[in-house]
Amino acid sequence: MSPEILQVGGVRVLVLTPEGQAVGSEADALDLLGEALGAGAAWIALPVARAAPDVFRLETRLAGAIAQKLVNYGVGLAFVGDLSDPMARSQALRDWAHECNRGRQVWFAADLAELETRLSSL
Repeated sequence: MSPEILQVGGVRVLVLTPEGQAVGSEADALDLLGEALGAGAAWIALPVARAAPDVFRLETRLAGAIAQKLVNYGVGLAFVGDLSDPMARSQALRDWAHECNRGRQVWFAADLAELETRLSSL
C-alpha cells in the first residue's frame, strides 16, 4: 500500500502505511524526503511499526540521524503509534520524546488524531 498525502490539521502530510519496508537508515530518510518534497508535504507521519527496531535504541543514533535529515530540509517528522514498550526500557528515549514534543519539528504522537490536534496549533 502506498503512502497517502492528507491534509492533517491544515498541513500536507505524507502518511506512511504501517505495512512496507522498514525505515532504518539515513538513505531511507532521504527516500522519504524526496517523496514528501515531490508531493509538497510539510510533514511525514511515520508509523512506529515501520521504524526498524534499532531506530528507538538511541545509542544507534538512527532516530536522530533520520530526524535531522528531514528537519534540515524543512520537513517535520511525526513518529505515530504506541512506543510504550521501548519507552519503558529507555529513560533516554522518554527524555528525547519529551524534548521533541516541546518543539515544532519532530513529534511523537499516539495516533493521527493527536497529530492533527498538534498540527492545527501551528
